[in-house]
Amino acid sequence: MRGEPQAASYRPDPAILTLADWIGDPVPAADFPDTILRFRNDRQAATVGLTAYSDQQWCAHFGRFAPLPGNLPQPLALRYHGHQFRVYNPELGDGRGFLFAQLRDGADRLLDLGTKGSGQTPWSRDGDGRLTLKGAVREILATEMLEALGVYTSKTFSVVETREELWRNDEPSPTRSAVLTRLSHGHIRIGTFQRLLALEERDHMAALVDYCLTAFPGPPPPEDAPGRDEPAVQLMHLVVERLADLAASWMVAGFVHGVLNTDNMNISGESFDYGPWRFLPRWDPSFTAAYFDHQGLYAFGRQPEALHWNCGQLGIALRLLAEAPPLIAAMERFGPLYMAAIGRRWCWRMGVVSRGVEQDTALLSVCEAQLRESGETPDAFFFRHRGGRDANGPLAEALAGYEATASTHSYWSGATPQSMLIDEVEQIWSAITDGDDWQPLIDKIAAVRHMGEAHGPVPSPAGHR
Repeated sequence: MRGEPQAASYRPDPAILTLADWIGDPVPAADFPDTILRFRNDRQAATVGLTAYSDQQWCAHFGRFAPLPGNLPQPLALRYHGHQFRVYNPELGDGRGFLFAQLRDGADRLLDLGTKGSGQTPWSRDGDGRLTLKGAVREILATEMLEALGVYTSKTFSVVETREELWRNDEPSPTRSAVLTRLSHGHIRIGTFQRLLALEERDHMAALVDYCLTAFPGPPPPEDAPGRDEPAVQLMHLVVERLADLAASWMVAGFVHGVLNTDNMNISGESFDYGPWRFLPRWDPSFTAAYFDHQGLYAFGRQPEALHWNCGQLGIALRLLAEAPPLIAAMERFGPLYMAAIGRRWCWRMGVVSRGVEQDTALLSVCEAQLRESGETPDAFFFRHRGGRDANGPLAEALAGYEATASTHSYWSGATPQSMLIDEVEQIWSAITDGDDWQPLIDKIAAVRHMGEAHGPVPSPAGHR
């Protein structure tokens, strides 16, 4: 889902129905007072054949959730457990969202349309099942920026305002409400597997592994990997590879997700579920996004550690199907895979061709030292030194021998880089809440997409995703 989208016809494929009896609960959507279309992502809708809908039809499907033709007859609120700030919680599940539809894109990949703010479910506990409009706007901005910076992320597909007044502790209340639909490559989480382990549902675990290997295929484990023919081991290798790359992509983007619980970890390796996220105002490994992360567990610099720990929880769950040594062997690949991924991605954002792990790691170290010393934002640093320009001293020495990539796009000759710092996010929201002015959001999306075009696709290892 990276790069310029390709148009496709609508092809429904509700594959989750083979697991529906135990992976989720059929639920109705909330009956909202109104449905006002605020954002439709026609760029992504083209990839799954859904651009032909009028705005009225769009609201019927993505505000009222009338079933799409040939798709799920009723939404499914998925069941899962999870570690929340490393405390196990068996009382989880989709509490304000559901899986609405599944369909194929032009590359024949199975994709999900899932929701946020679509009403209460059996897993809502004391929640109202709703989403604030500000939360929806923030998710648009997060996904657009991350997509442009090469992160494998869910796409904000639709935002429909629903005209309910919501009360929240972290927003001036009452505040406006919305329902969001995201397009993503699956909603199976590490917490989904943890639930099956807790319930000792071995047959269901085996079925879920097979589903994931089919829905999210990838390269086989290394030739010397023990147990490489076992499905659970194969899945473990794929998830380790994907989460190592995801962690690297966040670090290069200067992004702090904020809540890296196992129920927020997608087996597809896709970043999703954006709450208290932030982009770095300066290079600071201790920077946190969530005000409630008092111990800094999910601070910027600890994100790779958090994803590695989450991989370990998947390995524990898969012990229901496989012996420990092959799963541990897969886990041990995380560090080297992460170092290779962050070097490759760092070079991509710098506008130079990767020279391999050793050289790229040395370059990264010099860049980090300069970022700390200068105090500038990562966005400004990468923009200023694109292709090695304006480099002197240790940075120039570290870049010696690196080949610059093409940087002829008009974005690189601009005066300043795009960024997504919290002050601008708040200004965009203020325009909406104070004067119902959506133009700053529209302009920001266009500018971020322009930046994404300038960066181009991230080079990937052969066979990856």
